[in-house]
Amino acid sequence: MARVLVVEDDAGIRLGLVRNLEFEGHVVFVAANGEEALRKALDERPDLIILDIMLPRLSGHEVCRLIRRAGSKVPVIFLSARGEEQDKVEGLRLGGDDYIAKPFGVKELLARVAAALRRAAIRDGTDEPLHFGPFVLDFQQRRLFRAGKEVEITDKEFTLLQFLVNNTERALSREAILREVWGYGYEGTARTIDNFITRLRRKLEDDPRQPRRIQTVRGHGYRFSAE
Repeated sequence: MARVLVVEDDAGIRLGLVRNLEFEGHVVFVAANGEEALRKALDERPDLIILDIMLPRLSGHEVCRLIRRAGSKVPVIFLSARGEEQDKVEGLRLGGDDYIAKPFGVKELLARVAAALRRAAIRDGTDEPLHFGPFVLDFQQRRLFRAGKEVEITDKEFTLLQFLVNNTERALSREAILREVWGYGYEGTARTIDNFITRLRRKLEDDPRQPRRIQTVRGHGYRFSAE
């Protein structure tokens, strides 16, 4: 169960979203304009925001920008009748996690909500650091250490590594990794995953050409081993 803020100025769409999200067991509160959305996002601290772009007073893009400026990492799914690629790119650039165009299917929207919440859980993780070999993965500070020295790692690399270690010894397909770490709204390819895996191997493996921790599962994807 999550606390979801629905920001939509169309009363009919807003009611439909509320009913379906509540049916899934979520606690839902709403806003009908950008100013109200910003206030509730910062005061109520939701677990997820479904945010229309075309809003009175403040646009959805502006709301997202101000939320991120305030330091909030709450997942944001943009919802808009606009279908232009530039609108999608702008939303993601401002810190949005996903984008779905109207009209949309309820099942698709609920699937994207579930995926966004899973990614947030991966990102937030546990407060207890994870030790494997000479490494320490600090979930709370999102930092990686090797033999006591910090290893430089980007936020996306950390999220990918966290997803891998949370699924230790499981064979993960490239499609599953792309969906869970980058989200439905990201139009990357398997090559995106391979490039990030290569970067992580350089930081984790004694010999990146013969990896022991991030293993390739041929024809499928990757497996993480803490041994």
